[in-house]
Amino acid sequence: MPKREPPSRELVLKRNSVERLKAELFPTELANQWERLVDTSYEKLPEEDIVRLQWFGMYHDKPKIGTFMMRIKIPSGILTAEGLRVIGEISEEHGRDQGELTTRQNIQLHYISLDRFPGILDRLKAVGLTTMGGCGDVVRNITGCPVAGVDREELFDVSGLIKQTAGFFYGNREYSDLPRKHKITIAACPYQCNAPEINCIALVGTFHQGRAGFAVRVGGGQSSTPRLSRHLGVFITYEQALPVLRAIIDAWQSTTEYRLSRVKARLKFMIDDYGVDAFRQLVEARLGAVLEPLPQLPLPAAESDHMGVHEQNEAGKFYVGFPVYLGLMSGRQMRCIGDLASSYGGDIRLTRRQNFILGGIPGGRLEQVIAAAGEIGFPLDVNGLYGSSIGCIGDPHCNYAVTPSKEKLASLIQRLTTQFGDEVAGLKLNLDACPHACAQHWTGDIGLQGTTGRGSNGEPLEAFDIILRGGLGRDAAIGKPLLRRIPSAKVEDTVARLFAGYLHHRLAGESFTRFCTRMPDNMLVALGISDAADAVAEQSTD
Repeated sequence: MPKREPPSRELVLKRNSVERLKAELFPTELANQWERLVDTSYEKLPEEDIVRLQWFGMYHDKPKIGTFMMRIKIPSGILTAEGLRVIGEISEEHGRDQGELTTRQNIQLHYISLDRFPGILDRLKAVGLTTMGGCGDVVRNITGCPVAGVDREELFDVSGLIKQTAGFFYGNREYSDLPRKHKITIAACPYQCNAPEINCIALVGTFHQGRAGFAVRVGGGQSSTPRLSRHLGVFITYEQALPVLRAIIDAWQSTTEYRLSRVKARLKFMIDDYGVDAFRQLVEARLGAVLEPLPQLPLPAAESDHMGVHEQNEAGKFYVGFPVYLGLMSGRQMRCIGDLASSYGGDIRLTRRQNFILGGIPGGRLEQVIAAAGEIGFPLDVNGLYGSSIGCIGDPHCNYAVTPSKEKLASLIQRLTTQFGDEVAGLKLNLDACPHACAQHWTGDIGLQGTTGRGSNGEPLEAFDIILRGGLGRDAAIGKPLLRRIPSAKVEDTVARLFAGYLHHRLAGESFTRFCTRMPDNMLVALGISDAADAVAEQSTD
């Protein structure tokens, strides 16, 4: 338990500008002042209102000229054909035909102006979607296994629970004034494809003494202080899920301890301070009951992002996972994929690795649907690296980016697939343009974080830190930045040398991450910076 006394509310308001602006005018109250926002020139809008717009799912685009990124929340990534079609139409009409899939199963559009937003929000509401709470100090999009409810291998169906949980938290004023953003994931996927290790709260489907329910993990997150979530040591039933989620959030949001500093406001810092056992006691006190113990944390059976062709639990139906190059979909492509799914009565499901799945495909239409998706721009027969690599927004849209992201990721994919072919299929290449880790660089096989280096004359250069030994699943670990400030022009060569060294020195059946874990730091660095490092690496396998 922390020894410090919780700060007073007065001190919080003095120190924390976001807490202060929430107290002065709660962000969602801007809905009653939208005409004022539209009538005010962008350069004269108060910065406090720009921050409040986050509660509407909006961040200002780069450059700051009055257009916004708009984030659409899609619980568990499950989307109707009509829903995707409408998003595509909005992108074509108002977002310059651009869009991207995110690592939290959202869709983001750009170039949205404030005067268009109310009409856009109404169109989204008509198909059961919203942007509200896409950003801000709220419960963010609730993620899960994208094939919940249709996968033959799932332990049990949690799609109803996800809908119930989203319905409770989304737009709930009681949970819209949190210390900072809060991320929940719920799944009963045997592969734990939803990354429970890096969420604030994860409900992990399992069976205990013959009963279906959940293990609970708490305190995960990335950014500049990454943490893997920890086992709360309890088993909860389906019916207990929502009360337990509320109790965990309430234990965190009810104290001023985590409102003084935005940097230390996430749940992971409370778990650090209190420890799992003391935090569990706080949760149980709010519930008024002791939770059932569960000593063993359930681990995934293997890895899967549900790419490719799979039989569904309904006889004669299939789902197909399509890789989305760089996670980018134009508005036209969204509209066309929506039309395709509608043609056979199916749906669309977005994955954590920025890909999509077409579900409910009748067996007789399978080949036709795969061919049609390929014609729209999403061929199935491409190198697996197209689907396993992820990149953040980066330049040109994100104000935090210090390097390009999609452009650099495309260059890396081209280099690796050309040089290594199918050997790199499935390599988890996670690239971020800043420390915020939207592309989860800490837990990729190879993580890259944009930074700034210095040239020979001291001039600033675009550069990347290369992070190794990270991963999720049975080998979950926070990676280590081993190669620092590699100039952007040398990144492709450095990554290619690392992978070539892995192919040359790996043990039978050894994954890239396990190879990196086995190798000492200095030898991995040597592999990355010089082709002549083979002699050094040989010493590690003697």
